Amino acid sequence: MTALNKVSYPEPLQAPQEVQIQVHLRKIPLLANLTPEEIAEIKPELRFRHFNKREVVLHKGGSGDALLFLLSGQLQVVDITEDGRAIGLRMLAPGDFFGEIALINESTRSASVVATSDVLVAFLPAATAMHLFSHSPSVAKQMLQHLAQKIQRDSEFRAVLSINNTARRIYTYLSLLQKTPEDGAKQAVVENLPTHQDIANMINTSRETVTRALLTLVQQGIVQKEANRLVILDPQALQKLVQGS
Repeated sequence: MTALNKVSYPEPLQAPQEVQIQVHLRKIPLLANLTPEEIAEIKPELRFRHFNKREVVLHKGGSGDALLFLLSGQLQVVDITEDGRAIGLRMLAPGDFFGEIALINESTRSASVVATSDVLVAFLPAATAMHLFSHSPSVAKQMLQHLAQKIQRDSEFRAVLSINNTARRIYTYLSLLQKTPEDGAKQAVVENLPTHQDIANMINTSRETVTRALLTLVQQGIVQKEANRLVILDPQALQKLVQGS
């Protein structure tokens, strides 16, 4: 089903005041299995906003007044240290939702979210989102799966940060980003490859170190860099580097 809504941007508001945006709601995984009646109920509630690269979409400590969906572009969830450094926590791709923890806990935002490219974000008011969580079996099931996967990803990420060798930390992080090769395929792919600086923020190192590590992988024929993605030509060789062998 396609929703074509004439909407006003949520505050803070920048010109233009109104915009027409075409959104295929069933392409958003969390909403994909809603009934036609449920789709009709939430369509008028959605509000949309464009953010430019490096704009802050959510501020740590802000109120949990909406569930957000990334419709296009890429976002990074970050925590800001006392000395002002940004520590990357995870990357978000189109179709992902975020801001759910503050809604469920009725708390403030636990992290900030920054646009790493130009993005389009949809806002669903808290009351509507909470109604979906409690009344839609398909949404409740996907939310439970999402939270379980989030716990697993956080555990994997903590394991990455515990690796003392910086190069191995980079290789391990790339291995977590890659999509598993299909049956019979020899190559894997990292789609929407984060910038070297964003990777550095995620694993607590410098951009220059990330650049050198990727250059080494390219020179060894293990990876091939393309526009916005990384092709893992030899996944087994990458795995050996991850294992330190």
